[in-house]
Amino acid sequence: MLSRKSRVASFVSTFITILFLVQLCGCAGIELSRYYKRGIVVTGAPVATQVGVEIFAAGGNAFDVAVAVGFALAVVHPEAGNIGGGGFAMVRDGHGGLVEALDFRETAPAGASEQMYLEDDDQVRPDASTTGALAAGVPGTVAGLYELWQRHGSLPWEQLVTPAAQLAETGFLVDDYLAASLEKHRESLAGFEATAQMLLTGGDAPSAGDSLVLSDLASTLYAIAAEGPDGFYKGTVADKIVSCMQEHGGLISHDDLKDYKSVWRTPIAFQFDSLTVYSMPPPSSGGICIGQILSLLQPYDFATLSPMSVEYIHLFAEAARLSFADRSEHLGDPDFYDVPKGLLAPPYLEHRADLIDKDQATPSQQISPGAPISGESEQTTHYSVCDSAGNTVAITYTLNAAYGCKLVVEGAGFLLNNEMDDFSIKPGYPNLYGLIGGEANKIEPGKRMLSSMSPTLVFKDGQPFMVLGSPGGSKIITVVAQAIVNFTRFHLSLAETVAQARFHHQWLPDILYLEEGRFDINTIQGLIARGHNVKEQEPFSDLQAVYIAEDGLMTGTSDPRGRGSVGGL
Repeated sequence: MLSRKSRVASFVSTFITILFLVQLCGCAGIELSRYYKRGIVVTGAPVATQVGVEIFAAGGNAFDVAVAVGFALAVVHPEAGNIGGGGFAMVRDGHGGLVEALDFRETAPAGASEQMYLEDDDQVRPDASTTGALAAGVPGTVAGLYELWQRHGSLPWEQLVTPAAQLAETGFLVDDYLAASLEKHRESLAGFEATAQMLLTGGDAPSAGDSLVLSDLASTLYAIAAEGPDGFYKGTVADKIVSCMQEHGGLISHDDLKDYKSVWRTPIAFQFDSLTVYSMPPPSSGGICIGQILSLLQPYDFATLSPMSVEYIHLFAEAARLSFADRSEHLGDPDFYDVPKGLLAPPYLEHRADLIDKDQATPSQQISPGAPISGESEQTTHYSVCDSAGNTVAITYTLNAAYGCKLVVEGAGFLLNNEMDDFSIKPGYPNLYGLIGGEANKIEPGKRMLSSMSPTLVFKDGQPFMVLGSPGGSKIITVVAQAIVNFTRFHLSLAETVAQARFHHQWLPDILYLEEGRFDINTIQGLIARGHNVKEQEPFSDLQAVYIAEDGLMTGTSDPRGRGSVGGL
């Protein structure tokens, strides 16, 4: 009988061969609807999807797949996939039906302070919270994926991490998407020597078809495979992180790494029509904001509306405006701030609904955060997994901006996040995504910064119905909410739901964003006539969604705006 290490090695050898074949096929985007019986995985990168399929084939459950995919994305999707960042998971245990939220968001280092990004004259230091070591929070991804595996996994930890290590060691083919992304960010990546050495060649971005070998990252992943979180938060890798901090003016210390813990939290749960929706609680704003938006829309009759109608877009924008105003004041890390209990209470939402003018946009300057009764990057990535046992996992994790703070930890081969920018670095000062914050989200040592990430599970008659989530910074919230409405109220197919044109409003700035080229002139003029400040911008977000039919068969769709794929058994 083969030893465990021999079985893992045999599995990985077969798996790597299949991955190269997958890359050569160039599959991506929306696929013909296909239903899976045993398990399904939808990710933003085809190679990562295939990793998940191989874990299913090896006997793994949805949680095993989620762990393996998380590490694979850290290799093949470096702009957002990560071990140097953090995120959230919404999970449902098929055995007992319990739904839980796993928080592995980054934390502020112990040396962080409320004034750390301000000059002596109280002005914000340019780029300090977005570029370089000082922008990095303490990473949570490795601890979070390990916690998910410890509670729900079935295969050996080493077997789940080793495929990613092998990918980094042997190299993988750069596709058109990654080549274009690296070229777009080439100048900023070249600003740090270790980053340029890892991702660029002679200062140039790799071309599609080139092989990208990440040897230092492979060594780090092998350490994590062998030692678990200790291979990252202690020992050689931790030494390299701290050395990087010292060289580049960052704050993360050995104690910060050693003390990091992921946290299980109670999900936000609410009803929308006949559905029960579960999404992330604070320090994510996603669950509460999605809940508010859908609750404010629920009373309206959509029978005469469509996803592209002026009336619907107007109502949605007004609901979003109110919700994002609440986000600015009431949401933050619940371990540091007493988040009001009444933000989803019917009496409070009825009061907020009275502020919606059905015919005319309300200027954001006239909208302020409400007073509930007390008692929550553009370059992020999401993946959705489900299996026949009813285990469901929705994970959204990120480095914040594309390639995080642009700094690679020398000798360890991974990029660090720039999540510190998600704190309110100064009251009323907008972050990368234009979001405004205040006291609830101020910088404090050990605190988790507010997020918009919204991994979401939807249930019908007590059974899994949808698993979805998206990247997109502040747009995550509206993208997920629109997807639920489009699929359940407008009865679009899953493929149509994911491809549907998107719009976004976040209170401040007072702008209604529309995806460029997707809305006709009559719609745009109709929205302007209602008082909306309309601005078109390039397509946004990368929704990954799963639908589970009443008979248990599963289908999925990856956003055509990205390069992702669907796989399963």
